[in-house]
Amino acid sequence: MTLRLTSAPFAGVKKRKSSALRPRASPFAGHARRKPSSAASSALKAAELESDDPLPDLGGSHYISETAPVQNVVQAIQYIRTKMFDELPARAGMNSTRIAEVLNLRRSLPPLASVAHVHMLLDAPTQVEREIVELVRTGQVRRLIIPGRGNDAAGLGDCLVLAEEWEGLVRGSPSLDAAVKAKFLDILNRIGTSSAISQSIFTPDEYRALIRSGFLVSSSTFTQGSLSIASLPKLPNATTASASRSESASSDTDRGVQTDAQARAATLFLSLPNTGTYLRLLGSGRAHLLSLLQRSHSGEAPLSLLKDRWDGAVETEKSFHLAKRARGEFAGILPGKTKKWKDLFGMSFRWVLEEAMGAGLVEIFETGSVGPGIRCI
Repeated sequence: MTLRLTSAPFAGVKKRKSSALRPRASPFAGHARRKPSSAASSALKAAELESDDPLPDLGGSHYISETAPVQNVVQAIQYIRTKMFDELPARAGMNSTRIAEVLNLRRSLPPLASVAHVHMLLDAPTQVEREIVELVRTGQVRRLIIPGRGNDAAGLGDCLVLAEEWEGLVRGSPSLDAAVKAKFLDILNRIGTSSAISQSIFTPDEYRALIRSGFLVSSSTFTQGSLSIASLPKLPNATTASASRSESASSDTDRGVQTDAQARAATLFLSLPNTGTYLRLLGSGRAHLLSLLQRSHSGEAPLSLLKDRWDGAVETEKSFHLAKRARGEFAGILPGKTKKWKDLFGMSFRWVLEEAMGAGLVEIFETGSVGPGIRCI
């Protein structure tokens, strides 16, 4: 007789069918499936930061002047000259031709520093202006006035240049003869603080060569503003003497009062090579910063958020971005695809912020919670 170890066939106990062990259907099973993306998470973070309510204002901030490593005007000019652009990143997303274009443009820009930017860094208007006047008087710094670019703080026409850098550009110019270089430098030392030079000082070949090289510009190219004839420097020399003798030989009608058009045609203004490129780039940087700030409905944003907007959604060398790249996940776009590098050649955020603050386009204030805030004026 066989011993049965179970009574299932006789007691009517049946095994559960495998269908009864199936998991329950999820209440979210009907929803469309979607993989989590970094774009969605970044949009959520941006939505959390964005708010229609203005930031708390605890008063003006001295963040820029307190963190700027300068103590005087000369140091400020050197700082502005060297901090205009960020370093080229290792993964720039640009080919060799574009990289060469960026580096060549940076190298070709003149060594200018706007007066408004210098005032912003030092934050002592009276003392800074006195120091500028003294440096210009002693010949250490030249003040370059560019007509037609605005005379107020927001204008682009009031700049400072170290005299040694100006002389270095003249001596290193390949398009000027040695005699023209020596004569031009001598005249620069004699005209003092003036930015205008009478055309009669140079021969036609000399002033044409200086115009082509970018060190002089004709007053006829400016369509706005009036020319102050009293501002022209008086430099008696052989050229002006011969010009006066020829004028004395002319008729009395020719010796009449000089018209404004004639004065313009006979006047040249000091300039530096590629000054127009520098001013256009500076104006584009200011405009782009304001457009980023105006994305906030209140016209203000934390400094950190505004910097992130300026840099764009680029990948960084932070640990989580490195881990994403190692896994083959999206960690941000390459810098070469952003406006900062495509149109502004890597212009530094802090540099353009200081420039806009000095021009009176934006102001900085303390929030007490999210660091300094930036507001359109």
